[in-house]
Amino acid sequence: MTSTQRTTHRWKFARIGGLDQVILETADDLLNLGQLDQKLWVALSCPVKSLEYDEDTLKLLDTDNDGRIRVDEITGAIKWLSTRLADVGVILNPQPQLPPDAINAGTPEGALLLSTANLLISEGKTGLSVAGIAETRKQFLDGRFNGDGVISADTTDTPELKQLVENIIATQGAAQDLSGKPGVTQEKIDAFYDAVAAHIARNAEAAATQVFVFGKTTPAAHAAFKAVREKIDDYFERCRLASFDPRTLAALNRPESDYAAIIARDLKPGDSDLAGFPLAKITPDKPLSLAAGINPAWTAAVGAFLSDTMPVAFNAGKADITAAEWASLKTKFGPYENWLAANAGSPITALGDARIEEIHATSAADRDALGKLVAQDKALESESLALNDINRLVRYYSQLGVLLRNFVNFADFYSLKHSAIFQAGVLYLDSRSCELCIRVDDPAAHSVLAALSRACIAYCELKRAGEAPLKIAACFTQGDSDYLMVGRNGVFYDMKGRDWDATITKLVSNPISVREAFWSPYKKLIRTIEEHLAKRGAAAEAATGAKLDKVAENTANADKLAAASASATPEAPKKIDVGTVAAIGVAAGALTGAIAAIATGIARLAPWQILLIPVALLLIISGPSMFIAWLKLRQRTLGPILDAAGWAVNGRVKINVPLGTSLTDIATLPDGSQRTLRDPYEDKAAKRRKRRIVLVLVLAALAAFGAWAWIDHIETNTWIWDRLLSSK
Repeated sequence: MTSTQRTTHRWKFARIGGLDQVILETADDLLNLGQLDQKLWVALSCPVKSLEYDEDTLKLLDTDNDGRIRVDEITGAIKWLSTRLADVGVILNPQPQLPPDAINAGTPEGALLLSTANLLISEGKTGLSVAGIAETRKQFLDGRFNGDGVISADTTDTPELKQLVENIIATQGAAQDLSGKPGVTQEKIDAFYDAVAAHIARNAEAAATQVFVFGKTTPAAHAAFKAVREKIDDYFERCRLASFDPRTLAALNRPESDYAAIIARDLKPGDSDLAGFPLAKITPDKPLSLAAGINPAWTAAVGAFLSDTMPVAFNAGKADITAAEWASLKTKFGPYENWLAANAGSPITALGDARIEEIHATSAADRDALGKLVAQDKALESESLALNDINRLVRYYSQLGVLLRNFVNFADFYSLKHSAIFQAGVLYLDSRSCELCIRVDDPAAHSVLAALSRACIAYCELKRAGEAPLKIAACFTQGDSDYLMVGRNGVFYDMKGRDWDATITKLVSNPISVREAFWSPYKKLIRTIEEHLAKRGAAAEAATGAKLDKVAENTANADKLAAASASATPEAPKKIDVGTVAAIGVAAGALTGAIAAIATGIARLAPWQILLIPVALLLIISGPSMFIAWLKLRQRTLGPILDAAGWAVNGRVKINVPLGTSLTDIATLPDGSQRTLRDPYEDKAAKRRKRRIVLVLVLAALAAFGAWAWIDHIETNTWIWDRLLSSK
């Protein structure tokens, strides 16, 4: 509906997650969904796969089979239900089974479904369930006849008809039976027999025009001829070249070095490398002997030519052929090859003439038998359609409401009772459980858009014995990211309760909490100090090693060093440069002045102002990172994460701090637990050092406060004394 259109239906909306979401409560709400402005839908499309939702139901909803569910398909399903249910609003709170009285008997569609439902409801049951209908439908579809007008090889009664169905599938293509088996329809049967008749007619015409130059033996003779044609052509061309220039004879027979490369290994019949050598020894103007001296790789093919082609083309017992005879033979096969080329487009020829003639001989009876089987199958079409409709009705009744709560609005996502259909399970890692886990196909591609969500995302690869690996994007929305790193392992539980081994393969870093941002500068400072200390330690170790090497070298050459030292002129002691002394003095004075200025400034502050100094320092250091984290947490949204997974999210589905806290749970001790604080492996020395440091800091603060009070006391007394003197 465009923004200029109006609807008389009064809608209810709720502000959830910073987004106005429509509330679906009644049948009128559902029937008017087509009039609701699409800008007010939370999602506009979603994929059929990778959701925690029945895929068969999604396929029924996907009427255009494009792999996506869109708004018009949702509203179309509700419209379909409106003529088949007495109250379409029941899908919002369905029972485990569809009761017959929920079906609208006042419409033709509903009356037909009600009669079918009454037939399917067995004794002792009160309704129809998805599992029960699926089992009934499977039994019907797996039966010999299922009403789709497609018969498979298993439908036939005799081996002959079974082979015939397989021949039709091979030449005309398969039609998919509702049971999933390949089969044939009446149209394919008719096309097959038309092709057989056309092939027989072509053969008869060819025989009349002497295309079959050797009669019925022509196909076999030509097949053997075709197998060696190129090789015999090569042989005679080499012989002609040798006759033209005898100097080429050695090269035409291939040098010995070429043979040496082959015979160095074990040879096998029909060796492909040997097949590239000449068919026989090249001799100028010599006929080709077919019985002896043939390249071993071509023995079988030449033998077939000698037995199948030579007797019918020349005479029995002829075992050689000249270049002229070979040219004549190719000419004789010319019309037959032209005929083959003209009929090459017919797939029926793949069966061979013998099989085609056999099929043609029994075509009348077999064609009629197959037609009767198709008719028997089609006779159950009404039952098949009714079963399909009852299957659709039961699935829509029990599951469409769930899809509405994850498409029109995101009620399930914001609910504490249900999980959204895009949530794949729960990841346990780093003392946390993450409930916002979404299946992805390509983490690298997904992360490009998902990074705009401002969420901290860990992409994990999931593995489980006997299952194909999966990939998920897990959102960490509470805690910190200090120990989230590529390679860390956890455990993932899918919606079926199955456990998977999870390994982080990629991270998208974003602030998780303001608390994490507060400590971030200090953690970075500590890491920087540790890195510098490590570098300095490594440099010191290297310097120490160099000094030890120098000492060892001096010790080994002590006599030479002593002689050199005796003859060398002693160096004059270095004098301290006056400029250096002056610079040190200036620096010390500046530092002392700065300390004095700071101390004087602090001394002039009131006690409550002094207490604010540490707070101000903390805000100066941590304030910027906390502010940036606060901004990003306000912008954190689910939309880009789902969009990258194939959704079209219409609204800005925010993940604020309270929602993020509910999506990621941090480890806490159970209520009523007892805790012993005595750790047998506690570093007591470090604990004492920590206490001493704290004590020193407290004493320093008290000393500073005392100094301030003393200075303030002196200044106050001086002011009073000056006032007294001036009054006198």
